[in-house]
Amino acid sequence: MSSKYSESGVDIDAAGKALKGIGKSVRSTWDSRVLSEVGNFGGLFDLGKGYENPVLVSRIDGVGTKLKVAFMSGRHGTVGEDLVNHCVNDILVQGAYPLFFLDYFGCGKLDTAVITDVISGMARGCRNNGCALIGGETAEMPGFYAEGEYDLAGCIVGVVERAKIIDGSRIKPGDSVWALPSAGLHTNGYS
Repeated sequence: MSSKYSESGVDIDAAGKALKGIGKSVRSTWDSRVLSEVGNFGGLFDLGKGYENPVLVSRIDGVGTKLKVAFMSGRHGTVGEDLVNHCVNDILVQGAYPLFFLDYFGCGKLDTAVITDVISGMARGCRNNGCALIGGETAEMPGFYAEGEYDLAGCIVGVVERAKIIDGSRIKPGDSVWALPSAGLHTNGYS
């Protein structure tokens, strides 16, 4: 019995081409703390010195319904950046500084131009937030997703000194709340 990826509708060559295409964007987010290479199964990151009592803070999330906006508009670079920013915001509220990010991209048929735009956006978001894009997963599953659609999720890991964790315990009457205007359409809320 033959079991070739191509017989199941999965294009390994397209995945390899996409990996080569995103390598430069991914590496642009790295510094000396990244110890792995593009395409490894796990991302390696050296926390390094300079922490007295570090606590890792992690979060996983998706772009949600904004993907429909990307599908309708044909603009895919913003969803990757939004995903990173969304995850950074979620750990920032606990006082954490982002260290690294991992992504998941699932589709029915891999379109190298689309995944390159998505990952380029993620890399831009990582660079802007000072964190490394150290790995991810690309899953091609023919017949599972509607044509031209994909799913996107990401996981971020950050660090905060234990003494600087923001947990709400120091909030008191009279404290100020700051609100910042939105820079544009972001994740979720489009269904």
